Amino acid sequence: MGMLMTEQLGISYGEIEIVKDLNLTIPKGQVTTIIGPNGCGKSTILKTMSRILEPKRGAVYLDGKAIHKTPTKEIAQKMAILPQTPEAPSGLTVSELVAYGRFPHQRGFGRLNKEDKDIIEWALHETGMIEFSDRPIEALSGGQRQRVWIAMALAQETELLLLDEPTTYLDLAHQLEVLQLLERLNQQQNRTVVMVIHDLNHAARFAHYMVALNKGKIMKEGSPEEVMTAEVLKEVFTIDAEIVKDPRTGKPVCLTYNLIEQKTNENSKETLAAAYA
Repeated sequence: MGMLMTEQLGISYGEIEIVKDLNLTIPKGQVTTIIGPNGCGKSTILKTMSRILEPKRGAVYLDGKAIHKTPTKEIAQKMAILPQTPEAPSGLTVSELVAYGRFPHQRGFGRLNKEDKDIIEWALHETGMIEFSDRPIEALSGGQRQRVWIAMALAQETELLLLDEPTTYLDLAHQLEVLQLLERLNQQQNRTVVMVIHDLNHAARFAHYMVALNKGKIMKEGSPEEVMTAEVLKEVFTIDAEIVKDPRTGKPVCLTYNLIEQKTNENSKETLAAAYA
């Protein structure tokens, strides 16, 4: 599979321009994490790269083809997308939901053949959900549900996985469970993974490549060591961060931080108080 990339991408909601002239290339066979403040365009970019949204200008290319001009089924055979809050129809079991991942590869009446069933079983094994295959989706925990959706994406047999905040609403243990699963898929199967993620330390820990966004623009991209710096976080999040090296992983970690705006306000109050003293 070739690179997923954007070229002079412009995205708008009505008259409001969210992203302007974005040029981004996703490294093949690596885990890329996208970080940035709320409303900076992270999810919007991911949705446009996965063809959920239509760009106002520019293009997204997959295997050298503009994805918005490529048939849906062809895209679904190459790219799987896990939205921020996916919802399954009521009453579906785990295996039934995962079976949806085989639709892009089916012909005729869409019946599952032996190959489809083998792939579904494999996806359930890979995500540790085989013992829950007959259980209703609504009977699962949050972490288990996320693993089922990832299993469905695996059943698509795509080399590229796009995930929008896959750890939202999960506790710490389940967050690590999901992220370690994605890490394993990358390491063992060479899957290209792109994640929008809020937790900066998770973003740095599990990424080969990081992209920091603000106001629809790339402020910095590169290795975690290049992006996870006090200078970059100051520019992107307006925080004064203390960055150290994780003794277990060797990756950069945000140990603590203060809001720069708060400091400015406090200084202003001190100056005003001095003027009237």
